[in-house]
Amino acid sequence: MAATIIQTNTTPFAKKPIDPVTLDIIENALRNARIEMDATLVRTAMSPGIREQGDAFPLIADHTGKMIVGQFGSFIGGFLDNWEGTLEDGDMIFLSDPYSCAGAVSHSNDWLVLLPVFKDGRLIAYTSMFGHQSDIGGKVVGSMPINARSIFEEGVRVPPVKIWKKGEYNDDLIKLVMHQTRKPDWCQADLNALIASCRVAARRVIEMAARFGDDIYISATQELLARNHRAMKSLIAMAIGEEPVSFEDYICDDGMGAGPYKIKCTMWREGEKVVLDFTGTDPQSQASINFYLNENMFKMFFGIYMIMVFDPQILFNDGFYDLIDVRIPEGSLLKPKFPAALSGRTHALGRIFDILGGLLGQKTPEFLNAAGFSSSPHLFYSGNDKKGDWFQLFQIGFGGIPGRPMGDGPDGHSLWPGFTNVPNEFLERYFPLIIERYETEPDSGGAGLHRGGNGIHMTYRFLAAGTISIHDDRWFVPPWGVNGGEPGKRARKILEKSDGTSRIIGNKVEEVHVDEDDQLHFITWGGGGWGDPLDRDPALVGKEIVQGLVTAEGAKDYGIIANVDGVVDIAASETLRSKLRLERGALPLFNYGPDIEHLRANCKAETGLAAPVQPMWTTLEAAE
Repeated sequence: MAATIIQTNTTPFAKKPIDPVTLDIIENALRNARIEMDATLVRTAMSPGIREQGDAFPLIADHTGKMIVGQFGSFIGGFLDNWEGTLEDGDMIFLSDPYSCAGAVSHSNDWLVLLPVFKDGRLIAYTSMFGHQSDIGGKVVGSMPINARSIFEEGVRVPPVKIWKKGEYNDDLIKLVMHQTRKPDWCQADLNALIASCRVAARRVIEMAARFGDDIYISATQELLARNHRAMKSLIAMAIGEEPVSFEDYICDDGMGAGPYKIKCTMWREGEKVVLDFTGTDPQSQASINFYLNENMFKMFFGIYMIMVFDPQILFNDGFYDLIDVRIPEGSLLKPKFPAALSGRTHALGRIFDILGGLLGQKTPEFLNAAGFSSSPHLFYSGNDKKGDWFQLFQIGFGGIPGRPMGDGPDGHSLWPGFTNVPNEFLERYFPLIIERYETEPDSGGAGLHRGGNGIHMTYRFLAAGTISIHDDRWFVPPWGVNGGEPGKRARKILEKSDGTSRIIGNKVEEVHVDEDDQLHFITWGGGGWGDPLDRDPALVGKEIVQGLVTAEGAKDYGIIANVDGVVDIAASETLRSKLRLERGALPLFNYGPDIEHLRANCKAETGLAAPVQPMWTTLEAAE
């Protein structure tokens, strides 16, 4: 079973020598085409998630389906191997079902289009883009029910189909799909934006091939893949040992009272290959926190992490995939069995990056980052405004970035490279709410020589009654610090009613009613700290007190005595630091904070919420 490529010109491409200048020109032209895809998307889309935040991911692949430029790695090879159908000039594929593409898109809200690019009767490239749709139907507004027990509750699922066939648009298909969503205007515009982005990149590829010749263009793409392979081979030999190392981290809960859920990965090198084995990861959840992790996607995560830590000048592409062996147990949280729900997978997706950092840093602690990606906080708000018109908001929030070898983690930022926040002015213009507060949460970043980034405290005042849903994590298990750094503070959410009463609500909740003038305090986690906090410059701590990033009380975590104006008492600080050094003992490589049992015992007092209970199964064998 495999796709059939129909070409009117079957002349094979000839391998040509590529001089460095030509290679550099083609490489940068491809980079620019990828940027142009993003620009086309945000100028055409309507939903805040894509238009304002950039929640979409492009790629340009070679004629075999290997990504040359992009972000998440290519799914195309696996798609071609498993799809029974034809691909010819004038076709375009549309899909959203994760189970139909081995997790290339990881939940049904991500709509993907794939365009095979033909020139003079020959297939020379593929372009593709997927983006998050704000609503695809299903049981809740936003189509991401935390309490879903199967993917059938999460909205429309689109298997791989031809949205364009030999140049003809499948209008009936799109009418059917749009009929399922609460926001067909947004979805239609966003889908058109995905299509337009792919067509823009296709034009640029054809222009490059016309300028340099088809054989030169194809040979250049193969050299870019080969160059990446050589670079990654060297990085793996340098940074990965033959002795296995393991790391594990936890998703706090599943939104239905169970947790935490363990994700474990063991890494070692066999010859020139690195093995990444997720044996020991907990079984799939009854709820929607499962993450169908595509192996190629994880290979790209690994490659990007290696490149950004050791040599950021390398262009990441699919050229190194044969150097990585990814093993994910069937039925686990990272490879759930159909029809497991998947809509809340961002928590596991974020935790993967923390785990990669913990794995790769054990051999080279000087390059180790603390924990801080951790999650992707979501807020949903919907209802009818005072004019009776329907509104619905889907917004992604940011937390604290971890402390790093080169300095402090940024405050209130996203580790997704292209993500931006939704401007407060946009929110207040298009939705019935006021942003009363948008500021850093002081002391939430873990103390360290390099401080973890602070989380954000964002306060929404609702101007119309409606419902809210929240998807967040790191409220139970804190982001860990490294090389002596302290863990970051945990996330929390507080609903303040218009009568002045308030209550702490969960970080994974669905359809909470809010009234006019209620306020939601949406507070995200801080990144873990890096290095010994007692070595941090006292003057910098004093400056951060003035800036509102650290409080006078929080300065004591650095062994600093200072007043609220940031004036440091040097003598008292030296005395406190000496005392703390004597009391604490050796600094750990990883500082996780209290263990799970302590967290359970003290959860109510520390967070205002009941502790999650142990998941039903603790091993895959027990689950079976």
